[in-house]
Amino acid sequence: MRRRAGAGERGARPPGDAPVRTRVPVRKSLLTRLLAVSALVSVLSIAATAWLAAQTTSGAIRQEQGQVLADDARIYDRLLGLAAGTPNWRGAGRTVRELSQETGRRIALTTQDREVIADSAAGDKGGVPGARLPARASAVVDPLAVNSTLAAGRDADTAVGLGGDAGIDTGTGAVDRIDPRAVGPFRLPANERADLRALAEKVVGCAQDAGTTVKSVEGPSGRPYLEMAGENSEFMEYRCGAIALNEPTATERKALDKVSKLAGACMRRKGTKPVKLGLTVSRGGSPWLYATEPSRGSVKSPVGPPKEAAAGGVVPAPAPSVTGPDSAAHDPVAALAANCVDSARREQLGPYVSSPALLFITSPDGSRPSASGFRLSGANTTRLVGLAAAVLALTVAVTAFAATRLTRPLRALTMATQRMKTGEATEPVPARSAGEISQLAAAFNDMAAHRKALEEQRKAMVSDVAHELRTPLSNIRGWLEAAEDGVVATDPELVTSLLEEALLLQHIVNDLQDLAAADAGTLRLHREPACAADLAEQVVAAHQARADAAGVRLLARAEGDPWLTADPLRLRQAIGNLVSNAVRHTPAGGSVTVTSRVVSGRVAIEVADTGTGISAADLPHVFDRFWRADKSRTRATGGSGLGLAIVRDLVRAHGGTVSAASTPGRGTTFTLHFPIT
Repeated sequence: MRRRAGAGERGARPPGDAPVRTRVPVRKSLLTRLLAVSALVSVLSIAATAWLAAQTTSGAIRQEQGQVLADDARIYDRLLGLAAGTPNWRGAGRTVRELSQETGRRIALTTQDREVIADSAAGDKGGVPGARLPARASAVVDPLAVNSTLAAGRDADTAVGLGGDAGIDTGTGAVDRIDPRAVGPFRLPANERADLRALAEKVVGCAQDAGTTVKSVEGPSGRPYLEMAGENSEFMEYRCGAIALNEPTATERKALDKVSKLAGACMRRKGTKPVKLGLTVSRGGSPWLYATEPSRGSVKSPVGPPKEAAAGGVVPAPAPSVTGPDSAAHDPVAALAANCVDSARREQLGPYVSSPALLFITSPDGSRPSASGFRLSGANTTRLVGLAAAVLALTVAVTAFAATRLTRPLRALTMATQRMKTGEATEPVPARSAGEISQLAAAFNDMAAHRKALEEQRKAMVSDVAHELRTPLSNIRGWLEAAEDGVVATDPELVTSLLEEALLLQHIVNDLQDLAAADAGTLRLHREPACAADLAEQVVAAHQARADAAGVRLLARAEGDPWLTADPLRLRQAIGNLVSNAVRHTPAGGSVTVTSRVVSGRVAIEVADTGTGISAADLPHVFDRFWRADKSRTRATGGSGLGLAIVRDLVRAHGGTVSAASTPGRGTTFTLHFPIT
């Protein structure tokens, strides 16, 4: 039976003794998972990037189209205003250069015969123009024939009146194409402007005093007009004298007489009775012409200026000066009158505006800005697919390389852990990088070294405990056997010796029990107010005999009145362990002093000796269990190695801290710090 059992023991190893070296399935390996995740992320990233690029590009193209149209309209309007206010394109060079800098476009103006008037590509001081201009112009800049498409974004308030908004609305449906800024001889001189401005300020002050919000704005001709919030025109007209702002000035009457003569001559040439014209202010601040005498057969009664215009308020679009919207179709005389007035205005404004010019708006290289979208060709699609595949392959390759470098140290850590489990010697795992894996390897190496130290300490502890228990047990057994054999008499001296050995055994067992309770968190404390000085004196008194026998002077000192809430029994045990340890390591003639005081709101108990001291290398280990500076097992200095460990656990249970400071050859000081409450 024994042989078979031995064979069985040799042939079978208990579970957990053999290292488990199982291979991780491919589908569950870290490398496979990283590759799958990287491939998925790459595919999704490529798809999302392609979609986002397409959406962004489409949006950018739409935005660019809108910006191109907005820039075109702005350039056209700026040059149109220049042409409406100055003859012979004065200042055109500076204007096109400024617009070119603002929009990043090449802007050129030419005559109808394509003679260059101004070109932003020619530079600040003229010079040779840039690239050849396109065959077709972007627009024709004519203040007397506004392009309704490019001018569509302009404020509707400026769409009526003299020059683009001025004239007689005859109901023909025709759009007045004269720019409102082309005021010509209706432009007021400085003195008339000043007079009207003063009058407007007076009206504004009157209206504001009455609680009406009114603002004076100067129109293209220099005549101020009023912008008013709400309907309060009658008050403005009769109380504040706003009607006076609509009275024509001498300059305007002169210009009005001129256009009336021109229109009348036109109508007489066509055999029609002339129309007498009146003047007021439009909603945009431009002079407004209206008919005061109808042409023959066109109007039943005179048509006066709008009531709002007379009050200086915000003027709505003028009502037709004929009896209905379709009256022009039934009354050709009304249409004839409107045409004559329009031609008269153009003839009057001609000398004051610039001649029509061709406008070219191109890219800096001379090409027109593209406003069309894009479409991928088959070759481009193939190229993009190939690029996506290359990116995916590169991602997988890089991930595989990185994952391999990641899993290699992990496998080394796994094997080292398995060897540690079986109790085999574990070599430090190399840490080649400075990342998290390196930190993990360093932590594992520290753990392995700590485990090795604990194992060695455990073996030493078993040896120490066996020795500490064996010595008194051997003594007790020897004396009892001798008494049984009648070698020695069972006198009181023998009983006292056996009792000392039993007490030593009990002391060791109690220490082990205290440490076990501290580890399990079941160490019970019975807290009560206690004086640290009294506890120190009690401990000193208890160890005084031993100190005297060793030739060591043992003292207790107190500074102040150090009271705290603690378990007196456990606190005396902690101080006693320190005093016992100090007396043991202090040679004859030395001293051990126990001092209690209050420091920074905490009670400090200090046990200082003048003994042999502890080396700097050993000082961090003094509170380790079964650690002894003197490796000998002599009763004089060896000890069990449990006293200081018990001190640390007892102090921590009270919420305090313990520290040690030592100078070899001069002594050691242990300091306990406790909270007062």
